[in-house]
Amino acid sequence: MMNKNDSILVTGGAGFIGSNFVLTWLKEAASTVINLDSLTYAGNRNNLISLDDDPRHIFVHGSIADDVLVGRLLREHKPRAIIHFAAESHVDRSIVEPDAFIKTNVFGTFALLQAARAYYAGLNADEKKAFRFLHVSTDEVYGSLAPDDPAFSETTPYAPNSPYAASKAASDHLIRAYFHTYGLPVLTTNCSNNYGPYQFPEKLIPLMILNSLNGKQLPVYGDGKNVRDWLFVEEHCSAIRAVLERGRLGETYNIGGSSERRNIDVVTTICDLLDELAPSAAIGPRRKLISYVTDRPGHDRRYAINASKIKRELGWEPAERFESGIRKTVEWYLANQDWVENVRSGAYLQWIETNYSERVAR
Repeated sequence: MMNKNDSILVTGGAGFIGSNFVLTWLKEAASTVINLDSLTYAGNRNNLISLDDDPRHIFVHGSIADDVLVGRLLREHKPRAIIHFAAESHVDRSIVEPDAFIKTNVFGTFALLQAARAYYAGLNADEKKAFRFLHVSTDEVYGSLAPDDPAFSETTPYAPNSPYAASKAASDHLIRAYFHTYGLPVLTTNCSNNYGPYQFPEKLIPLMILNSLNGKQLPVYGDGKNVRDWLFVEEHCSAIRAVLERGRLGETYNIGGSSERRNIDVVTTICDLLDELAPSAAIGPRRKLISYVTDRPGHDRRYAINASKIKRELGWEPAERFESGIRKTVEWYLANQDWVENVRSGAYLQWIETNYSERVAR
């Protein structure tokens, strides 16, 4: 499907997963990427600094809800695909500011679908055959699992438990509706927890890396036994490319890392890696920095992904296991302290203070 005359529109391409997708895409394809991002707190142009002189990367500062802008970009560049990453994505923020999640994840996705529908209607038969709208979603739409429950599959009923998860569930339903009602050629992916380079440090893994480096408290929610399936971000990007190229229209594909871990085990692994890679006599063993704090409301106990469908239909499965992926991630943060310092702005520090200051250590 790829040739030098292709272009794709990526929304949220300066965020964590989006920027990794853009970077890996341009390593493997000659096609142009039109990258639309509103550059909120988690969007970072420095993620893409290596592309500053690459004519294949066209960055546009703007919102998916701006129908005039999106319509113009579609008409001018005639992309053969839209890959939709743009979203508010942090559960804790959704508890504090749910309105932002509804605006971006629900109304923003609706606006983007409307623009895509109008664009698709004007394509010729060959262009329609090639066009795809790929929506990137989350396993959190499925709710929570008990320890012995089977993993989430594509037929698991939706049961979102946070404003973030509910907003993503709503966007998933809109995607499905536009396929069945209007014939828009859509694909949906629901992924497990991502980690890797360029992740904004409010999320568990980068927060624990950076706090450990600085000898700060490592706040672990509840008893630390909440379980997540961890997916290295570059693996996620390769799975999205497989779905884009070979996925069946209207279908959903779950993407997992086959790496279930308790949160406390993730944290202790990071502590031990930093003790090995960046030992500090002043800090000492990092595990002593761990502090259990009041759990967040509605904290899902376990997520697990059954990714057999994508393996069976598209031949994709993760090659990176958690042990190697987390080492690569820690090494990346150690090697990119300039990026870290740039990200840790006043807005970030203010959020950390808001979220953690009132949580009581246990």
